[in-house]
Amino acid sequence: MKRPGPLLTMLAGLLLGVFMLSLNATTGTKNVASTKKEPPPAASASPSPAKPAQSPSPSPTRTRVPVPNADYAGRTDDDSSAVAVAVHDGKAVAYFCDGRTKESWLKGDVKDDGSMRLTGKNGDSLTGTLKEGKRIRGTVDVAGGHYAFTADKAKKPGGLYRATATVRGAKVDGGWIVLPGGRQVGIVTRDEEPSAAPSIDPETGAVTVDGQQLTARPVTP
Repeated sequence: MKRPGPLLTMLAGLLLGVFMLSLNATTGTKNVASTKKEPPPAASASPSPAKPAQSPSPSPTRTRVPVPNADYAGRTDDDSSAVAVAVHDGKAVAYFCDGRTKESWLKGDVKDDGSMRLTGKNGDSLTGTLKEGKRIRGTVDVAGGHYAFTADKAKKPGGLYRATATVRGAKVDGGWIVLPGGRQVGIVTRDEEPSAAPSIDPETGAVTVDGQQLTARPVTP
């Protein structure tokens, strides 16, 4: 049997070389592909923490300015009667008096703006407004009559006075308005019967009623 010739041996070597070259090329491609690193994922920007909602600034608190304590006295526009108002700690007491038979005591609150609505018996009422702390301008409705008035701030002894007592078995209730200039207007009722009041000593409040000395004192609410 003849041995393969040199040509066959060369051809076999050539085929082997081609096979090895192809195998290396395939292996190298896989290695490169397998060793290629994936790019790191892009870092997502973390959201900024939400800022807490700011509550609106509180509106400044309005400072309450109380109406000053004082007495006011004056006359009705028709000059038929007198009106006095005593203001103390946001409360008010008023007295309407014609000096003969008609009178009314009224009371109520005074608002921060100086306005007031005071009420008395039998539906009597006073509506007024304190102007700049100097005077009260308003109206009074008493016993079916309607009266406009102005009461100026009173200086002592001006103002409103009252005395109550039992004299000779009768219940006595007296009211006095001391006007600017010293003029007095008042009524004393004896068991609900009104009459003109005697004058008081404005410095001490002393007054004599039916022979008995009483003391009329300044009125406060």
